[in-house]
Amino acid sequence: MLAIAASLASMVAGYTEPKEHQKAELAFLHARAQDLREAALKLADDDAAASEAFGAAFRLEKGAQRDEAIQQASVEAAKASAVLGERALAAIDDLGWLASNGNPALIADVVVGFGALRAAVAGARTNVSFDLATIRSTGATLDQIREQHPALWAAVEQLTSALERIDQLTAAVDDRAAPTDAG
Repeated sequence: MLAIAASLASMVAGYTEPKEHQKAELAFLHARAQDLREAALKLADDDAAASEAFGAAFRLEKGAQRDEAIQQASVEAAKASAVLGERALAAIDDLGWLASNGNPALIADVVVGFGALRAAVAGARTNVSFDLATIRSTGATLDQIREQHPALWAAVEQLTSALERIDQLTAAVDDRAAPTDAG
C-alpha cells in the first residue's frame, strides 16, 4: 500500500506544472516519492521476514526458549512495521502539498494516494500494536512492555495521530475529488 501511495504521489508530481517558486520543492517531492516507492517494496520484504520469524517462534515447544524467541520475534516484527510506518509518515505532507499545489485534474489520484497511505499507516499501527501485545503471552504485562519498549509504544501513538491527519487532509479535498458524492 505504501508503494501504491508513493507511485501515485510520483505520478501526480510528474504531471504537475509548478510555479517558478515551487520548482525545487516539487522536484524534491518527486524524488522522495520515487525513492519511497522503491524503499516500500524492500520494507514489505523485511516485514515478511520478521513475520516468518514470529510464526517460527510460536511453533517452538512451550518453555523458556519459546518465550524468549517470542519476545525477540515480536520486537523485531514490531520494529519492521514501525520502520514502514515511519516512512509512510513522511509521505503525508507530500500528498498534502500535492492536494494544494498539484495538477488539479489529478486530485482524485491524490485522494486515492491518501487512501493507500492510510492503509499502509493503519497496517503498520495495527501490526506494531499487535506484535507488542503478543509479548503478553510470555507473562509480561502491557505496563512492562511499555517500559521496555517506549519507542515502539510511542510509534503506535504517532501512527494513530497520522491516521487522523490523513483523514483530515482527505476530507478537505474530497469534494473536489468526488463532487458527485456530495448528494
